Amino acid sequence: MLEIKNVTKSYKMGDTVVHALKDVSITIEDGDFVAIMGPSGSGKSTLMHLMGLLDSPSSGSYRVNGREVSGLTEEDLAILRRSEIGFIFQQFNLLPRQTALENVAMPELYSQARPDFVLAEKLLQDVGLGHRVGHRTNELSGGQQQRVAIARSLINQPRVILADEPTGNLDSKSEEEIMGILKRLNAEGITVIVVTHEDEIGAQAKRRIRMRDGVVSSDERLQPLPARPETVKEDGSVHDRLFRLRQVGEHLRQGFKTLGSNKVRTGLSMLGILIGVAAVVAMLAIGQGAQEAIKSQLSSLGSNLLVLRSGNARAGGVAQESGARIRVMIDDARQIETELPGVKAVSPSVSGRGQVQYLSKNWNTSVTGAGPSYESMHASTPQTGRFFTEDENQKRARVAVIGTTLVRELFGEGVSPIGEMIKINKVNFQVIGVLPAKGASGFRDQDDQIIVPVLTAMYRLMGKTALDSVEVEMQPGTDMDGASDAMIAMMESRHKVAASQGTEAFNVFNMADIQAAVSSSSKTMSMLLASIAAISLLVGGVGIMNIMLVSVTERTREIGLRKAVGARPSDILLQFLIESVVVSAVGGSIGIVIGWLITIAVAGALGWATSVSLGSVMLSFLFSAGVGVIFGIYPARKASNLNPIEALRYE
Repeated sequence: MLEIKNVTKSYKMGDTVVHALKDVSITIEDGDFVAIMGPSGSGKSTLMHLMGLLDSPSSGSYRVNGREVSGLTEEDLAILRRSEIGFIFQQFNLLPRQTALENVAMPELYSQARPDFVLAEKLLQDVGLGHRVGHRTNELSGGQQQRVAIARSLINQPRVILADEPTGNLDSKSEEEIMGILKRLNAEGITVIVVTHEDEIGAQAKRRIRMRDGVVSSDERLQPLPARPETVKEDGSVHDRLFRLRQVGEHLRQGFKTLGSNKVRTGLSMLGILIGVAAVVAMLAIGQGAQEAIKSQLSSLGSNLLVLRSGNARAGGVAQESGARIRVMIDDARQIETELPGVKAVSPSVSGRGQVQYLSKNWNTSVTGAGPSYESMHASTPQTGRFFTEDENQKRARVAVIGTTLVRELFGEGVSPIGEMIKINKVNFQVIGVLPAKGASGFRDQDDQIIVPVLTAMYRLMGKTALDSVEVEMQPGTDMDGASDAMIAMMESRHKVAASQGTEAFNVFNMADIQAAVSSSSKTMSMLLASIAAISLLVGGVGIMNIMLVSVTERTREIGLRKAVGARPSDILLQFLIESVVVSAVGGSIGIVIGWLITIAVAGALGWATSVSLGSVMLSFLFSAGVGVIFGIYPARKASNLNPIEALRYE
């Protein structure tokens, strides 16, 4: 069954080479009970580690069931180890955070992807611990812990059990009980190999091998070996997608349990991710809210709006520097409305500042003279009262529509201004409507304004003969660039602008382009804020990597144990990587909730517009999980690359 030929094992300690095994050849037959004896330093433990595939020889051949193992990869060795061999360690090597039942079932995580607790409980009953299945290792005596270790070695139904000083730390009664269990297992057909330095233990074996200075000094048969039929044990491991999914689920469960056993440290490692995700969610929400507010404010300008203004050219040509600047006149607005194709509405406009007085109250505000179409073009239908008409504009009526800020400052809360008379630059106007509230935009309060008929503003209030601008709303689907060019051509023709001045006489602004530019700037600023907040996520990731490295160091013996019972390097990598992702994902989830609460607090305290989108939440969560993967890779790889025997010896 186990065939060792001319095996040597050497260790290099500084400049000195230590020969632990020297040309050792041993054959272990199926169903035998072998005791390997010798003083400390004789090489017996090294030989057991080679038999158990925990270590590899420096030279020589080792076959298991006729299969040469020297050329196998670590993954293949792990599969063979969990299929054929069970270990009983002198120090028990039980996981302190798990119960006796969980310790026994643990090897099946790597062979069956899911612990079989029913079988584990049966094995504990077989070794006399059926009443202690729910107890942790610190609640068990030494003899009970060794029984748990024996039950664990049997969970994968091995053909060979390797026991390293199984009674070395036990009292005489516990020693008898453990040896009785080993004899019973051997009688059931399991090959038992015991490493010991006690003669009374060696005398109970069927074969006794003595070692000294790395060589076999004697090999004697104490009891005859009964003939047994040759059996071939099938590898019960499964390597399919469902197997991996079940294994991931079990690693997640154990990951939560492991991290829960170190709550303070886990909480501190989560803190960086939590703060980072909360900051990202809050910044994205505030930025998204700002974009929505800007879109709402810009939508009042109209998405198909062109604004015509006069340029820098002067009437009479460049040579006549004293010539009057070309101005946009009210007749220009009328011609654009009637002759330019695709026009939906036109609003000529003038603007200025005005001192407003009502009774004993004064307020300085923005005054805009506009056409009646201003109401629909700027979504300015009064919330109370009405907008002025074209007839009132032609008659230069002294009527005004005012913003909510003026209502508050001049009339106070709860008082309707409709029908009241106010003075604008000492000219009487009647309030006929109150504009809808639009809020502040940067340093400008959109509700701090007065709208009056454009002709009234020009000839009765501001003394202007030319317009400041003409706002032209085009029909949906209109080619805005083509309409802009046609408008400029029309104005140049009307004002007989020389060809040399054509590009300077008039300017047309496409409000859709301005909206896009402002929206893009807002989006860029939001992403900048989120990027700054994401830096804390990276800091949190470094914290996770640090904590996981500490965890790898603390759990080195556990990693060695898991590899000894059949865990492949990929299994260890997956386990530690999942634990890292659990930390970051849980921290990220809590951060999302805190970020959402921050946005609510900001919106309530400062009145800022905020908007938590599903996209920002998913982005933050995935980013936090990604941080766990990226920063967990190095500790996980370090854990997976540990040599099993060196890990078991780690102190």
